[in-house]
Amino acid sequence: MPEGPSIVILRELVEELDLEGQQVIALSGNTKIEKDRMLHQKVTDFKSWGKHFLICFEDFSLRVHFMMFGSYRINERKDAPARLSLSFENAELNFYSCSLKYIEGDINASYDWSADVMAEQWNPAEALKKIKIKPQALICDILLDQEIFSGVGNIIKNEVLYRVGIHPSSIAASIPLVKLKLLINQARQYSFDFLNWKKAYVLKKHWLVNTRKFCPFEHPLVKSYLGKTKRRTFFCPVCQVLYD
Repeated sequence: MPEGPSIVILRELVEELDLEGQQVIALSGNTKIEKDRMLHQKVTDFKSWGKHFLICFEDFSLRVHFMMFGSYRINERKDAPARLSLSFENAELNFYSCSLKYIEGDINASYDWSADVMAEQWNPAEALKKIKIKPQALICDILLDQEIFSGVGNIIKNEVLYRVGIHPSSIAASIPLVKLKLLINQARQYSFDFLNWKKAYVLKKHWLVNTRKFCPFEHPLVKSYLGKTKRRTFFCPVCQVLYD
């Protein structure tokens, strides 16, 4: 599943095409949404919110969510059938194995930009308030809660928890405030590190625990499926403190 930084990369690539103000001149794909609604409509903006890629029109927006196995191609196609292909005068956007949904009205009324860890409007104080509302939640679930940390996915979760030394099964209310603030800070910082490493094609080289067998201090790592999400989790029982 693409995480927030990967969607930012998509948004930046599309922005380079200078498609704002251009009309959709042709559509195809096996999507069940009313795709012809976008025909001859002018794009007003491209946005990203966490794991959502948003194509904005005057009165509505198209939300693209890549789920677990979604992908895209710009000005080229895969052999597989596209969920949706959007053609412009000088460009084509193709989306595969993704979820598509229309968002009606002003997109700003539907999204809390302060929850997006990579947005300029990101608000760490609000994130802390939201965590405190869920005192008994496991921190591994908290980090994957898109209403609190929009854009954080499983890789970022694993790496951030190791960076700050918190065991993924720690209970939110038991984690010291200074540690929670550090966690919130690092959720954003690591997302931008992820973005830069992915652009340089060196992301996996920087993983400290994700898919690894040993941590940087040569302690054996544990691989487990934790929390309500049951997502694959790698952690070091020596380096990461369990707060329960």
